[in-house]
Amino acid sequence: MAAAPPDGQEKVIAAAQHIVKSLANSKNAADDMIRILSGFDNRFSHMTDLFPAANPNGESVVGSVKEGDEAAYGEEEEGYDRERPRGPGDDDELDEERDAAVEEAMRVVEQWDSPAAGDRLVFESSEDAEEYLAAAACLVGEAGPRVEAALQVAMARLEEEFRQLLVRGTVSLGVEDLQASLLRRLSLTVPAFSSASSVDLDCPSFANHGDEGDDSTTAGRWSSVSDGEISPYLISPDTVSTLKDIADVMLRAGYGPELCQVYGEVRRDTLMECLSVLGVDKMSLEEVQRVEWGVLDGKMKKWIQALKVVVQGLLAEERRICSHILALDADAEEECFTEAAKGCVLQLLNFGDAIAIGKRSSEKLFRILGMYEALAELLPELEALFSGEARDFIKEEAEGILVRLGDAVRGTIAEFANAIRGETSRKSLPGGEIHPLTRYVMNYVRLLADYSRWLNDLLDGCETELETGGDNADITPLGHCVLILITHLLDKIEDKSKLYDDEALQNIFLMNNLWYIVQKIKDSELKSLLGDNWIRKRRGQIRRYSTGYLRSSWTKVLACLRDDGLPQATGSSSALKAALKERFKSFNLTYEELYRTQTAWRVVDPQLREELKISIQEKVLPAYRSFVGRFRGQLEGGRNFAKYIKYNPEDVENQVSDFFEGKRLNA
Repeated sequence: MAAAPPDGQEKVIAAAQHIVKSLANSKNAADDMIRILSGFDNRFSHMTDLFPAANPNGESVVGSVKEGDEAAYGEEEEGYDRERPRGPGDDDELDEERDAAVEEAMRVVEQWDSPAAGDRLVFESSEDAEEYLAAAACLVGEAGPRVEAALQVAMARLEEEFRQLLVRGTVSLGVEDLQASLLRRLSLTVPAFSSASSVDLDCPSFANHGDEGDDSTTAGRWSSVSDGEISPYLISPDTVSTLKDIADVMLRAGYGPELCQVYGEVRRDTLMECLSVLGVDKMSLEEVQRVEWGVLDGKMKKWIQALKVVVQGLLAEERRICSHILALDADAEEECFTEAAKGCVLQLLNFGDAIAIGKRSSEKLFRILGMYEALAELLPELEALFSGEARDFIKEEAEGILVRLGDAVRGTIAEFANAIRGETSRKSLPGGEIHPLTRYVMNYVRLLADYSRWLNDLLDGCETELETGGDNADITPLGHCVLILITHLLDKIEDKSKLYDDEALQNIFLMNNLWYIVQKIKDSELKSLLGDNWIRKRRGQIRRYSTGYLRSSWTKVLACLRDDGLPQATGSSSALKAALKERFKSFNLTYEELYRTQTAWRVVDPQLREELKISIQEKVLPAYRSFVGRFRGQLEGGRNFAKYIKYNPEDVENQVSDFFEGKRLNA
């Protein structure tokens, strides 16, 4: 269209405003006509006086132009009468301009569909992309076989190039990048997507495409998403802006289903690939059952990590990207996101379900608890990503898996309790040290306290064989469970103490193991579960074991140092000397045997070990010192004096310090 002189331009503007006014009662019709007028001549895109500013009530000029509003039309120097009835020629001119715009649009589409275009892609060039998108937009809503054919061709090309852009624009990430994506998602923000070749689809223009014009038609713009800025680690930011331009045209043309199919397929594959990179592979129940524990343990650990990254990182970002690209149609946005995300989510849930209903064994408990905790904590965020039927489906599936994981937790704890009671090893530990069963059970039980938040709910109402809460009337469900497990352990340790023939070593064994149990409880959250009173009672039991050791070990030694049974004679009575020789000989043999054996025993706790040594010294040394002092003179000067009084009291005191150190002596 040739450039109009200033007065002609004013008449065209006035005519356009008159059309807008006449359509003011239909906002959609007015918007459509504005788009049509802009298609006639690109100058309409730059004439701000075509659409005056909104009135104080916030209404656009389309809805507020009144019959008598003089300012909307202005004064015409050539005497143009804005009230003059429009003649048939005006409509004919507008129709001709529109036909020309549509013809130009078809030419652009057909040109790219011709053999001459070859394998070139429209979106390799920003100028070609802008022209093609505007051409496709111009064809939307037009009638005629040729127009409809051209529109179908345009939509087919846009669909294919949309697919290729999605594939090529995807950022390839390694496992480290994906695992770090959650941190980046929560801590970093970048400018929202921008496009240097954005197309205003409401104002397509073809008649003079490529002519001199205002750069504002191709200037960059900032795009935004209602729920915040978008991080660029799943797809190239420039690609997203281009994808949004394509999506806008296809949605307006009624090709939403085709668009959603492409988006869902490509993005689903991308997210599934991310899941594989994170170490979550598709596995059937049978495959999970066949995997050895060491491998399965690693997969369960990766599942917990992947769930957090997927929900809080990948899917949250996918939702934001989807919202940006498909901002024009909320229904299409929901459909596309659901199609893209559900495969990834279901694969995660299916693995969780396979673990929940799989074979139970005690080593799996804490991984199962970790999976339960992760899913329970993330479920609200996971639900919020979806809507409608998809949200209901995901929620129902996840809640069902939580129930089955909870069943697995309770069942596994029951298996563990049975394993304690059924432990049948008959090998005694040298030196009466802490039994491996004690270490294993207490470390296991101690870890249960880390999941008290969940276990108190999961164990609430469970029937147990202990009718009371022991020493704590307010004991929690988890505390009750721990009490049962420790009771089973103490019973088993009592049984294993009988593997030792020496009663003294039985007491050392029981003392070591009970001390370890008390220490693990005292230094952890288990203390709050069982209470101080329980600990005090067990410490009293440790003291009784110590007393039992002293009685069983040193009674025979002390019997050698009593006056009972000695001849009541004075001086150098031969009967008294013979009795004393026998007493000192018995003391030496008994003491040396204790030294030989009990220096090889070990009391694990240093403080308990020193207390026991002090108890020995306090019990034995005064009696030995007194006995030697009273009867030394009876043997002194005789033959083999050193054979009978082999040890001074100081020697015994020093040697007692070697007891319970776990030394291995040859003699």
